[in-house]
Amino acid sequence: MNDNDLKIFVIFLRFGTNRAQAGQWMAEHRQWIETGIADGCFLMAGSLDEGQGGMVLAAARVRAEIDARLAQDPFVIHDVVTVQIHSAEPAFMADGMATLIQRGGVAEAQS
Repeated sequence: MNDNDLKIFVIFLRFGTNRAQAGQWMAEHRQWIETGIADGCFLMAGSLDEGQGGMVLAAARVRAEIDARLAQDPFVIHDVVTVQIHSAEPAFMADGMATLIQRGGVAEAQS
């Protein structure tokens, strides 16, 4: 990948202080995930084992794009989860993965 390519972000959303409020914000949190999937930024999302929270795999050009999205997640806004982000520039990928990752640039290119 070169400097203009998208980077991969592994985002851990671990339950935090207000975990008990998860049910109250779940519908809005799911909508936030569905929006990210639909516009190509989020490649996948799912629950962590043992009910620890969730994980999102995302593609973006810069970390600021991810930070801006996270600031809109109701779970983050209401301290239901704490966020941990790891970024990587893939060196090896399975067939089809590059196409999926590049899809994340579609929404950005249109804006």
